[in-house]
Amino acid sequence: MDNTKRYERLLERYGNGDLSRRKFLGLLGAAGLAYGVQMPFSKGALAAVSEVRFDGWGGVVSEAFRKHAFDPYTNATGINVVDGTFGGGDEYLSRVKASQPGEYNIAHLSGVFDYARYHNLGLASELNEANIPNLANVIPKLIDVFRNVTGGTLSCVPYDYGTTGLAYNRKFISDDEMKEKGARILLEEKFKNKIGGWSDWRTRIWYGSLQTGQNPNGAEDMDAVWDAIRTHRDLALKYWNSGAELMSLLAEEEIYVTEGWSGRIYALQEQGHDIGYYDPPNSFGWQECLFVMKGSPMAECEELLNFMLERDTAVAVAEGQNYPPALDPNKVDLGKKVPTLPAFDPTGTLNGLTFADPAYWNGNEAEWSKTFGRVQKGY
Repeated sequence: MDNTKRYERLLERYGNGDLSRRKFLGLLGAAGLAYGVQMPFSKGALAAVSEVRFDGWGGVVSEAFRKHAFDPYTNATGINVVDGTFGGGDEYLSRVKASQPGEYNIAHLSGVFDYARYHNLGLASELNEANIPNLANVIPKLIDVFRNVTGGTLSCVPYDYGTTGLAYNRKFISDDEMKEKGARILLEEKFKNKIGGWSDWRTRIWYGSLQTGQNPNGAEDMDAVWDAIRTHRDLALKYWNSGAELMSLLAEEEIYVTEGWSGRIYALQEQGHDIGYYDPPNSFGWQECLFVMKGSPMAECEELLNFMLERDTAVAVAEGQNYPPALDPNKVDLGKKVPTLPAFDPTGTLNGLTFADPAYWNGNEAEWSKTFGRVQKGY
């Protein structure tokens, strides 16, 4: 069948209501058809979209997305999802700022402060929420914090949440000792060269605040915080740079204690490692979102977001990456495993988690990230 006949057949199916607009566009893209025919729903010539780019954190997280979301989406729509990875938010933002509009589409961003950064840089889109009906099943608190940044509209959908708590090897550190010492266990001289930490300035300052008895969203004595960060630096074996490295350091017993991401620690526990996990008071709570860049193919991105928020897809991804989904447990049955995950809140209120104040952290980013760069090098 030549391209003209294939196009006419798809057009007929669309006209009969057998195909949605997005499915129609996706099949055209998958078939490699070029076309410029005016359609009733379009004021201009249509352009085929054959792929959407998604960038995330790699490892078990990317594996979960690929298996439970991207491949099924491609099978359903004909639109390919090209997925890339990054090790940190600052690294990825540098790539985006150096790119051409439309080169990057959807990113798995961490924290409302990242959302605010992208918005302030003019990188935000505006989602048509009518195309994402599954958004109605998301925990309201997770949505509202994003709306507050972008004046009531959304450039993303919340997708999961977790904590950066304390991970420790129970062979060397008891549960009682961990609860007694909390964040200050990362400053214990007896664990010198068996301590780890993430090479992220926000996390280091958050834990430095906890170690000095201060509010992580409003520390008043930053000299004490920097002193705590330097003490930790001198005791630590190394800073880790990825979830995979975090898991390897703990699994191989190169380190005994570190702060770590709740889902990665659960994965270690599933593998049989006797690694404990403890969220001290004001532990670093965070949520991740699926952010759509300005200049992306919006209809296709919105369809992918809605597909990823489907109950079965979201739960399967949550079970694969070990982070609770953003879906409200009061509205959606999240199955058996999700309620056992670290940081899961059965009430759907998330009142027990402390999230970063985006204005506070973004307002200090320039100074603090520069200072941490010097501290990290030994100053």
